[in-house]
This record gives sequence, structure tokens and C-alpha cells, in this order.
Amino acid sequence: MLQPYRDVLARPGALAFSATGLVARLPMSMVGIGIVLMVSALYDSYGLAGRVSAAVVIAQAVGGPQLARLVDRHGQARVMRPAIVLSALSLVALVVAASLRAPTAWLYVTAVLVGATIGSFGSLVRARWNHALGDDPRRVHTAYSLESAADELVFVVGPVAATVLATSVSPVAGLIVPVVAMVVGGLAFLSLRDTEPPTAPAHEPRPRGSVLLRPAMIGIVLVFVAIGAIFGATDVATVAFAEESGRKELAGVILAVFALGSLISGLLYGARHWVSPLHRRFAIGVVALALGVCVFFLAQSLWVLAAAMFVVGFAIAPSIINGNALVAEVVPPGRLTEGLTWVGTGLSIGVAAGSSVAGSRIDAAGSHAGFLVVVVSGVAALVATLAALPALRRHATRRTDAPATSRAAARDARSIEDEPPSATAGAAVAACELATDRTTGPRGDSTD
Repeated sequence: MLQPYRDVLARPGALAFSATGLVARLPMSMVGIGIVLMVSALYDSYGLAGRVSAAVVIAQAVGGPQLARLVDRHGQARVMRPAIVLSALSLVALVVAASLRAPTAWLYVTAVLVGATIGSFGSLVRARWNHALGDDPRRVHTAYSLESAADELVFVVGPVAATVLATSVSPVAGLIVPVVAMVVGGLAFLSLRDTEPPTAPAHEPRPRGSVLLRPAMIGIVLVFVAIGAIFGATDVATVAFAEESGRKELAGVILAVFALGSLISGLLYGARHWVSPLHRRFAIGVVALALGVCVFFLAQSLWVLAAAMFVVGFAIAPSIINGNALVAEVVPPGRLTEGLTWVGTGLSIGVAAGSSVAGSRIDAAGSHAGFLVVVVSGVAALVATLAALPALRRHATRRTDAPATSRAAARDARSIEDEPPSATAGAAVAACELATDRTTGPRGDSTD
């Protein structure tokens, strides 16, 4: 099971950029809960804490795709070095403003600056894997699976660290580690120029229209909005429930247990080959997640909540993996980055909405009102999935009718040029090949 991972990490420079990229990704699991812990403690308002956290997420959803386009055009180091510095300074300014009990407008301004410039190191690491591994879809799949596990590891460690620091040291301490990780890990990652992907040619034409014009794509994005709302509401409600139970310091541990379940399921899911239709597996995963989170509302103790989260967490990784894989099937190969960006944006919008609404409800009626928002979000995910299934099923039928054509197109694409014009274009080709293999027959490696 581990040998494929050893093979890809043996590539020159791979271990270095994967490890530094892991450190640079710590902020994505610590900034949100760190803000909630800090603002709720200093301003005594979960509603304000949820709204400030939502401001970061919304700004990242808007600014992230713009940074990604600039990276493709001008290179990772040239774009992200100044972005990292600005994001770190903005996060420090947010901490200072909160410590001084500044007017809430300052919290929103600094939060927006943090989100707009923080970028996505997960995407940068995956682009480097694609550049390092070329057009070998099997090894690209292994590398992407490794990075998915790394994402979950970050969400196991990050919330615990942020909670322990915020509750044991100082309310602002939970945001110090993300600043250090952002600067040290990010700049170390960007200093590895030998593995940095080449930039796209300036004359490369831009695609027209939007992938959201495809009904199947609209359905996937709406499902991810609802999943994001589940995550956002769960984070805030868990912190409030832990505080009501007199053990606020355990909030991060409980959220880490949620991520641990997802980490384990992701590794197990990626270790075997699945032959059932991808859209069916996606629907099953989302339905299991949507029904499972309803149990959170019934929990009367932290240990019961933790146990429920661990079990329900097993539905997260397969749902996310299958959702991203569906995007690779639905959109044209050259539009994969745009498609995945919309999925990420939908997830971010859902997180922002869920945390904001849950925070307001918690202020009014306590933590279980926040978990009620989680239940409503789960119902929304269930409805969105059922609504999207017909379009996903129709698309799968069309793909099954012409598998040979898809494989021929992939071979032609490889024969036209040995090296993709950009990292994201190469990722699109690899993902297209992987998606084609999934629907046409067994493979020697695992599927997404």
C-alpha cells in the first residue's frame, strides 16, 4: 500500500516541496477556528466571530482564483512571495486589532486582506507534482492521493494546536502559529525553484464562457456549497458546545477527530479499485454525510459528539474525492482548473454561510441551535444531490457510449506536445486520462 507513495517521493525535490507545502498549509485549518476562539473570547460574541471568519473565507473564494491565474502566467514564486508577506502582515494586524478591542470594522478589513492574499498551497503543491511526474496518470493519482491525506493531517493537527494555544496561553495565541507557518513554510516552499512548474505562454488563448453553463457542473457546485455549510456550522457549534460543557479546550480535539475519520477513510478508499459508477458513489457518500451530521444535534456530551464525528467523518473524504473526480469528467480537459476552482469556491461560500448563520443562532439560543443549522445544511446537501443526479447520470451515459473516442483524444493530446503549456493544463490532461480509465475498466492502481 505504501510503495506507490515511496516511488513518487523518491523523485528529485519531491519530498522537499511536499514537506514544506504541508507546513505552508497549516493556516487553512487554524485561521478559521483561531479567529472564532479569539473573537468570541475578546468580544463575547459567537455571531461576530462567525462573521469575521466568514469574511476570510469569502475573500479567499474571490481572491484565490485570481491568484491562481497570475501564478499560471507569472510563476509561483513571483506571485506568491509578496502575497504571503501581505497575508501574514494582515493576520498580525487582525490579532492586534482584536487585542486592542478595536471597532469591528477593523476586524472585517484585516480579515478580508488575509483571505484575499492567502492563496492555496494545496494547488501549488499539486501543480508541482504534475510538473515532476509528467503525463503519467497513475503516479499523478498517487501524488494527489498523498496530498489529500496531507490535507486531512493538517485538519487533525491544526484545530487541536489552535484550541490549546487559545485556551491555555492567550486568546490570540492560536493565530501565531499560522503566521509562522505561512511565512516559514511558504517561503521555504517557494525557494525550491528547481521543481517550480513553467509559466504559461503569454499568447495562450483564454477560454470563453463558463463551465457553470453545464447542468451537471451546477449540481456539483451546489452540493459543495451545502457540504461547506455543514463544515462551517459544525466548527462554530462545536466550539460553543465545548464551552457550554466547561471544556472549551477540547473543541479542537473533537474537530480533529472529525478530520481523523476522514483521513482514515480517504486512505482506505484510495487503496482499492472501484467499478461502480462515479456519480453513484458520490451520491452515496454525500447522503451518508448529510444523514450522519444530523446525529450531532442529539449529542448530550462531548464524548458522544466526538464518537459521532469520528464515524461520520468517514463519509467526508470519499465525497470530496468523488466530487472532484466528477468535475474532471464533466468539464473539458482544458477547463479543469476553472471547474475545480468553482468547486472550491462553492465549498468556501458554504463554510462562510454556515459559520455566520450558526454563530448568530448560537448567540440567540445556544450551541444546539448551531447544530440545528448543521442539520438544515445536511438536508440541503441531500436535496442538492438528488437534484443533481439526473444530470450526472446523463453525462455518465454519454461518456460510456464513446470511451474509445476519449482515449484516442487523450493519446492525440500527448502526441501534440510533450510538455504542457502550464502546470494546470498538464493537470487537466492527467485528470482526463484518469477519469476515462475509471469509467472504461479496471486499473492497476486505485481510483479517486
